[in-house]
Amino acid sequence: MSTEISTQRAATGLALQSFDDAFRFAKMVAASEFSPKDFKGKPESCMLAIQHGSEVGLSPMQSLQSIAVINGRPTIWGDAALALVQASPVCEYVREYTEGDGDNLVAVCEAKRRGYPAPTISRFSVADAKKAGLWGKAGPWQQYPGRMMALRARGFALRNAFADALRGLITAEEAQDYPQAAPQQDHGPAGGAYAQFVKPQPEPVAVRPKFNDTLATETPLGKARILVSKATTVERLEKLRSTADERLGDGTFTRDEHKSLCDLIHGKLDILLNAQDSGTEHFDGQEVEAEANAR
Repeated sequence: MSTEISTQRAATGLALQSFDDAFRFAKMVAASEFSPKDFKGKPESCMLAIQHGSEVGLSPMQSLQSIAVINGRPTIWGDAALALVQASPVCEYVREYTEGDGDNLVAVCEAKRRGYPAPTISRFSVADAKKAGLWGKAGPWQQYPGRMMALRARGFALRNAFADALRGLITAEEAQDYPQAAPQQDHGPAGGAYAQFVKPQPEPVAVRPKFNDTLATETPLGKARILVSKATTVERLEKLRSTADERLGDGTFTRDEHKSLCDLIHGKLDILLNAQDSGTEHFDGQEVEAEANAR
């Protein structure tokens, strides 16, 4: 008699008993405010997402929130993948933490399968992110780099330890970082060849906000950056660095915002100190600002 614990779970919520039931429900969702924007007005996509989710144990509404098509491939959002694994009877635990800091930061995920002698451990470091061309990439990799590293480590660990629970789905966050599909040749039903092109999307260009940008000046960070841009002495920049530390302590700045501001301060300090060492008597404010922004 097999002692293997099944990972099959019955989805909770609305039970769709037939194809017609599922399609009527998909049409209703696609026309409602509850539909995610990628499924809005697309009942066929809604139905396929519901079916795909049901195969891993998600209810219809959970499926619509958790399944995404990225670059033509069904994926699952990282938090939903973790939820599926944690709900599996074969999961003993999943632990996530970080090691080191700065450029030595490493995100770690330990996934322990019940009955196995040791956990599956995956790591994703700043060095890994730089090698993959992700570090500093516009979007979440600039705004929440620690979170993105943790999701990468999680995706690798969960797929290695619980492939049966995820049914081969990769995390949507990981799939979004892969290059777009290249143009491909297809053949029509009448036998004539025609080209079906998937237009590759250019990599977004990371543009640092200008100091005179209206949106950039509406936040505490934007105002602080303006003060840095106008500072022309080492003493003033050191004072701004001290103030930035205080704002981190009182919660005005997040750690990422604090690091961004300190990087700008240090960049401008380097410029001023180098100019002093070389005996330059004149500082062009616009040139200093442009060079500091470029760092």
